[in-house]
Amino acid sequence: MSQLNLSNDELLSTTRAVRKRLDFDRPVEHSVLMECMALALQAPSGSNAQNWHFIFVTDAAKRAQIAELYKATFAGYAESPMSAAAVHADDPSMADTQARVMSSAQYLADNMHRAPVFFIPCAAGRIDSLSGEGANVAQASTFGSVIPAAWSFMLAARARGLGTCWTTLHLMHERAVAEIIGLPYDEITQIALIPVAYTKGTDFKPAPRKPMDGIVHFDNW
Repeated sequence: MSQLNLSNDELLSTTRAVRKRLDFDRPVEHSVLMECMALALQAPSGSNAQNWHFIFVTDAAKRAQIAELYKATFAGYAESPMSAAAVHADDPSMADTQARVMSSAQYLADNMHRAPVFFIPCAAGRIDSLSGEGANVAQASTFGSVIPAAWSFMLAARARGLGTCWTTLHLMHERAVAEIIGLPYDEITQIALIPVAYTKGTDFKPAPRKPMDGIVHFDNW
């Protein structure tokens, strides 16, 4: 498939969490998903184990069931201290940005079922029962062995005019989602739920970010 005329830096700085600009009415070709997936599989994984699985959900009935669970969880998230409306509450300069984020997040929750494709990256095995310092290592290596591939998929999708959005609220109902898609819950850990669709327009800009002062450290905190 033809790609957008983006430099590497433009691709990295304009791959947004797309919600309101997802084109729910345009189907996404299987060949395009596989093209992006082939690039995603070039990402590194711990010990080169490649203990990953990737599920595309295109069945409308299954997407509707998963989206209903997502929307139910979103209601609680919206009132929590983790919501976009609550974070950065001590920084008035972020108020407008966070209000837009919350509005777009609500829009996605209301329309998640309309996305033509759900992309669910997964890891083989489960780490729920681990505790102590070893759990930190296991969690970091497990997620770190899948997230780079998922992000590569999202970058490849952006280059081809597709929009994506990393979400995790469905994990509050991970077992129920596993049953919907026939995934062996005791053997496979879901990492995220990423709606995939073509975008309405392809011109995206870098997002406002806090300055590096205070978050970038050299040698000492």
